[in-house]
Amino acid sequence: MFEALTDRLQGIVRNLTGQARITPENIRESLREVRRALLEADVQVGVARDFVARVEARAVGEEVLKSLSAGQQVVSIVKDELEHLLGRTPVTLAGSPQVPTVVLLAGLQGSGKTTFAGKLAVWLKARDRSSTGARRVLLASADVYRPAAVDQLERVAEQAGAGFWRAPQGTPPVEIAREALEQARTRGFDFLVFDTAGRLQIDEPMMAELVALKQAVRAHQVLLVVDGMTGQEAVRIGETFARQVGVDGLVLSKMDGDARGGAALSLRQVTGKPILFLGVGEKLDGLETFDPARLAGRILGMGDIVGLVEKARAAVNEQEAAQLAEKLRRSDFTLEDFLEQLLQVKKMGPIEDLMKMLPGVPKAALEQARPDHGRLKRHEAILLSMTRKERRSPRVIDGSRRRRIAAGSGTAVSDVNQLLRDFEQARTMMKRLKQGPRGLAGLRRGRG
Repeated sequence: MFEALTDRLQGIVRNLTGQARITPENIRESLREVRRALLEADVQVGVARDFVARVEARAVGEEVLKSLSAGQQVVSIVKDELEHLLGRTPVTLAGSPQVPTVVLLAGLQGSGKTTFAGKLAVWLKARDRSSTGARRVLLASADVYRPAAVDQLERVAEQAGAGFWRAPQGTPPVEIAREALEQARTRGFDFLVFDTAGRLQIDEPMMAELVALKQAVRAHQVLLVVDGMTGQEAVRIGETFARQVGVDGLVLSKMDGDARGGAALSLRQVTGKPILFLGVGEKLDGLETFDPARLAGRILGMGDIVGLVEKARAAVNEQEAAQLAEKLRRSDFTLEDFLEQLLQVKKMGPIEDLMKMLPGVPKAALEQARPDHGRLKRHEAILLSMTRKERRSPRVIDGSRRRRIAAGSGTAVSDVNQLLRDFEQARTMMKRLKQGPRGLAGLRRGRG
């Protein structure tokens, strides 16, 4: 997501910060490149023009030009204006004091509403916890037009671990809405996520039905789900829904399939409505909260340490992490710990994506550091093929055990040997780090 725009803007940033002297001329030249990059990313023309004008008004000033770090200041202004364009302050899904909180999903057919309903249920259960535990979410649908639409939502609800309610066949959409709300109340659900029918294009009957459904379920939040891959069309859709139905927030789906990202950079400015979520991937945990400051940093290659920490917190048990630290301190790190770490890193997502969240890592370095996924899969299979005794005491793994482990994991004995060598190298490095400056000096001399 935003890959093409990120590449272009990072090049412009490097050029600006590498200038020996910043002048109004080279600032304007750089901003022309910024404007070109935004338009290529499918940002609306008016939005791109206003963005560049605001940056130029702030950057071509005496205080900036006379500064010893003028290039860095201009980059800081670009980041600040990018945050302004994206909405400045992150907006989260607002709960209601009246239970249940009703979230109505709107959007065209194929925009990803049904999948988002499941993702939102997973997100609410994981992040919106009360003293009694995870929030209870009920999913219901008024899509009586698309074949098997209700069946699809039922499968999504089951995968998300959410409740589901189906109206009797032939029930009109508005009556479905009223009955779904009554079901959520009587069954004690905290949230009702209500899916609606879409069309291939905007038409008056769809808009009229959405307005009637919004009133019938007394929606606290109306979220418009827009396909992020539709570019400028997404902006037109957002404008129309905001004007005719009234929406409280925006969701951009399928963002991992679009390297441009122009919709995200245009929608907030054009509709005046905040973007709440970005949908990435087809799995139900593929939902990111939209944070303008963090996203601006990622687009400009400044990393996203907060996002990295959040991923780590979601994947790593704090008590287990403390126990691992103690094992490292005692040099008691085993293959069992090695397996646990491998599985935890897998839960955080692709390693390449994690590395992109580190600040100041050039793209060339990311390419060179690209992990060998085949090797990691072989390592996992080999470790799972071992007995607990073998993982806890690697020294017992002799030749016959290596042959059995290789056969059990579908790998070769050479792969088992490679894993054990990698493990010993990791243990050696940890011992060096434990020795402090003396150990680090050994690592620099290549002894580790």
